Amino acid sequence: MSDDSRPLDGRVAWVTGGATGMGFATAQHLARAGAAVAIGSLSQDAGMVLAEGQSALIVDDSQLEKSAVALERFEVPVRAMSLNVADNQSVVRCFEQIVEQLGPIDILVNAAGSSGRHTLVNHPDDLWEAMLQVNLTGAYRTIKCCLPEMIQRGFGRIVNFSSTAGLVGGELHAAYCASKAGLLGLTRCVALEAASAGVTCNALCPGWVATEQNYQGMIREIELVGLSGLSVEEYRTRMAQKWSPQKRFLDPREVGAYAAFLCSETAAGITGQALRISGGSTW
Repeated sequence: MSDDSRPLDGRVAWVTGGATGMGFATAQHLARAGAAVAIGSLSQDAGMVLAEGQSALIVDDSQLEKSAVALERFEVPVRAMSLNVADNQSVVRCFEQIVEQLGPIDILVNAAGSSGRHTLVNHPDDLWEAMLQVNLTGAYRTIKCCLPEMIQRGFGRIVNFSSTAGLVGGELHAAYCASKAGLLGLTRCVALEAASAGVTCNALCPGWVATEQNYQGMIREIELVGLSGLSVEEYRTRMAQKWSPQKRFLDPREVGAYAAFLCSETAAGITGQALRISGGSTW
């Protein structure tokens, strides 16, 4: 039995993209609540070749270790591993290691993601495929691994990180928007299939969030819109003033807190939803 201060005590969580950004923030909230946490992130030895124009945060072993140490401070079992969600073998290997070392997975958070900025005219096919593989098919792979046992045990929480981009379109973001919109469709289908077994599946749709991956993506965007003399910080300020009613980028910890709530017993009645957390912005 868990106590009120650690309501997820005894649960096992798998967070993809969990070494940095919103994934790491979510992992921290889950660990604080008592869950054993496994984080998987794309590392330098994962063998992934980025498409031209693709932005994906690749971590080294020291970052994985640093994130793991930070989570261990909550006195829960922690595992950190290399994970390429675009590679089915990598996903299955991670899943099997987590189950063997920590036990059956109760909570799955699909925070791994990639972005790509390009005009639809002359859009590279490999960039399109890369967006789908990471942002949509990656979540399909992890869910396919975890869902059967969740249904069998009568409990499961799945949170997919979509985006406000999954709700609306945006120039230079055709592949990204399409992949994130597809993730919303997958979320609804999983929620319906698993509802009677006590498994929930929801999607978070963050807006502008101050992550390292966003920083890297904006370097590319600044070039595409012809503002090469502008720093990322200046561009972020300009974008926040234009798009955010709160005039700011969100902190990853705000998003992580929301994701962790959806993984709780209290959130049992919330499923199949696309939940926006964007400071009021629509993009």
